[in-house]
Amino acid sequence: MPIEIRRFGVGNRRPDGPAGTTNVTGQVIHSDARGTIAELAFGRDGRIEPHSNPNTTWFIVIEGGGWVVVDHERARVAAGEAVLWPPGVPHGAWADHGTMRAFVVELAGADDSWVRGLLEGGAEIEALDADRAARSARRIARGDGRLVGSGHVPPPDPEAGEPA
Repeated sequence: MPIEIRRFGVGNRRPDGPAGTTNVTGQVIHSDARGTIAELAFGRDGRIEPHSNPNTTWFIVIEGGGWVVVDHERARVAAGEAVLWPPGVPHGAWADHGTMRAFVVELAGADDSWVRGLLEGGAEIEALDADRAARSARRIARGDGRLVGSGHVPPPDPEAGEPA
């Protein structure tokens, strides 16, 4: 199966931006029943008006900075920061005197974080005798290990522009 590549950024954004925005251009990178990933570029004074939606959404600033509002609370954001927009809570964003680029990752469906405990591995260490077992049984939060060789992955090809 060939590698799928999606283009985004300059030259690939919709010129009118997503609905409910001013001076914002964007491009959906992926969308299916599990969620949507989009790139947004805010021009000077670009804004997403406060609104809400039923899905958990992450607003991930990758360049520049601006402001976000979540449930009437404002905060300044900059590149390297991600803001949680909870489902059903009014939220918005804007760039005031500069520009801002962000990825928006919208996750469809209910929050399933409760299942994490079922999926994470763990180990119990017990002492050999019953007295010590009661005092020393403990849960291991992290294990030590190593990666197995990657014999099935071809080595990088520097002549094709791949990192060595």
